[in-house]
Amino acid sequence: MTTVGFIGSGMIGGTVARLSAAAGHHVVLSNSRGPDTLKDLVAELGPLASAATSAEAATAGDLVVVSVPLHACPNLPAAELAGRTVLDTGNYYPQRDNQIAELDSGKLTSSEWLQNQLPGASVVKVFNNIFFKHLRSLARPAGAADRSYLPIAGDDAAAKAAVTGFLDSIGYGAVDAGTLADSWRQEPGTPAYGAPYGPFENETGTPASADAVRAALAAATR
Repeated sequence: MTTVGFIGSGMIGGTVARLSAAAGHHVVLSNSRGPDTLKDLVAELGPLASAATSAEAATAGDLVVVSVPLHACPNLPAAELAGRTVLDTGNYYPQRDNQIAELDSGKLTSSEWLQNQLPGASVVKVFNNIFFKHLRSLARPAGAADRSYLPIAGDDAAAKAAVTGFLDSIGYGAVDAGTLADSWRQEPGTPAYGAPYGPFENETGTPASADAVRAALAAATR
């Protein structure tokens, strides 16, 4: 099975880790506070889980989930992430991340900006458009009539294929949303952000078909 590294183990990162361990993947967790703070989550996930520093999680992972605020991305272990497929779950929230001129102007998407921080990695945008409670509850096995789909965007075809296979293993289909430059179509404020999976007040969510996700992406405007 795949080893998945996690830099950031909060709401989205922790949920993906739970789905990963349930699917039989090894998970290596990290956060900004150190491995000792992850003991409870490691115990919950069982023998497939361990805690490490962010650099160690980056080195260990065949895939590495980066789930940290955008303002923390310049501190990522870029050298250790070189050559890795990085799953970018992040979104730009200026009130939290401070103003970033390239994002405010639309010159770059947040994932393009992250790719510039990690020049040796292959960034794929995924998990950024779904509420973490919906992500946990909507996982379904391959072939299920009510399987949900997630958009993925990236510039490296092999990395996108690896992410598609990983999503399949944890209970989701993938919709190719294009390149990192196209990933604005799944960012906050677009029809694909949150809405296909139902309102946040409904904690179990609503399954979103591939066609529904494609239609939401197509409806995005700038």
